[in-house]
Amino acid sequence: MKPISRRRALGIAGGAALAGVAGALSVAAPSGAATAWRNLGVVTANIGRDNLGQREAAIIAVRNALTMEGAADRPLVGWQEIGEGDGDEKEKGWINQHFGPNYQNLHLNNAGHRVPISAPTAYNVLAQRVTHVHPGKEGVSPNRVISEVLLAAADDPALQFAFVNTHFVAGAYNGREDPYEDWRRTMWGDHFRILRDTVIEHWRTRGYPVIWTGDVNRDPMPLLYPNKETRAFASGIDQIGWIEGTNGVQIQLRNTKVVPMNVDSHNARVAVLQLRRV
Repeated sequence: MKPISRRRALGIAGGAALAGVAGALSVAAPSGAATAWRNLGVVTANIGRDNLGQREAAIIAVRNALTMEGAADRPLVGWQEIGEGDGDEKEKGWINQHFGPNYQNLHLNNAGHRVPISAPTAYNVLAQRVTHVHPGKEGVSPNRVISEVLLAAADDPALQFAFVNTHFVAGAYNGREDPYEDWRRTMWGDHFRILRDTVIEHWRTRGYPVIWTGDVNRDPMPLLYPNKETRAFASGIDQIGWIEGTNGVQIQLRNTKVVPMNVDSHNARVAVLQLRRV
């Protein structure tokens, strides 16, 4: 874990922002035989601050994280630290360039711009939101938000799930004290509760399973749902997790991998999930 001093804090951006449809109706579980399992590669990728000359190569490495059966296996990516303290918008441009016509790059131009999502066009976007967590503190941390999207398989519209991405405040659990330790821990706790009780519950109460990615800045991070949540990785601050819903979509883990990005201590982490309807 890196302390906040290694990153340039941005100004405070307050308030919540919503994009697209605020919610969607739940889909009843389909009847009949289960569909075949399909692969879904999920990546969490923090584009860090130490070696800025490697940022484009890192984004390309994330784009090429998987080589499986074809277009349907293009990875679904949750990004962190996009444009956070770089003084330019090159990362945004590289994401648009390298995640091009086969992708929908979401939340790059709204309140979720530090934690955007790249969703392959094998999935249709049904709804998207950005949920505000806290306003940040000047010189300590930027504001924090959670970006969200509801997706449906283009070739099987009843296969629907929510995907959320976020970045927790740094320094709350790094083993070092600073004058803002209490504030960091309070904001971290608020973030955890909002992710679980406001964001994930918004989708779960509508029947959707939820897949989430993020830099959680705590290792180990407590489970959001001790009896229901699955994590792809047992340790580390770059995490991928999921909670099943009630709409008949099942999720299981096929395998994991790590993709070096050579920007700072963060590597991209990949979970190859499999989804089906039952």
